[in-house]
Amino acid sequence: MDKLKQRWGIESNFDVVLIFIVFSVNGSFASYIAHPLTELIGLDYKTTAGWFFWPVRIFLVFLIYQTTLPLVGWCFGQFRFFWKMEKKMLKRMGFKRFFKEKKN
Repeated sequence: MDKLKQRWGIESNFDVVLIFIVFSVNGSFASYIAHPLTELIGLDYKTTAGWFFWPVRIFLVFLIYQTTLPLVGWCFGQFRFFWKMEKKMLKRMGFKRFFKEKKN
């Protein structure tokens, strides 16, 4: 726990537990929401080839997960942590120009 707290810049064990809960709740939520979205766009695993259905479904889960992670984090009082994490990931994906760094 101490290594995670140090790496993530967190003070208490309770915050680490809350962050783990946010990860698990958001993962389940993203998977749950992806099902009706795949049906909405007309894809069903019974009628669509697996080589097409599963990559689309995984991509949808990824998008939903990344979008809702700060929101679910906010519900558990961890918005700042997850927004920082989200910005870091988006910068790595090439969206750096959208996040201006504050100069002290």
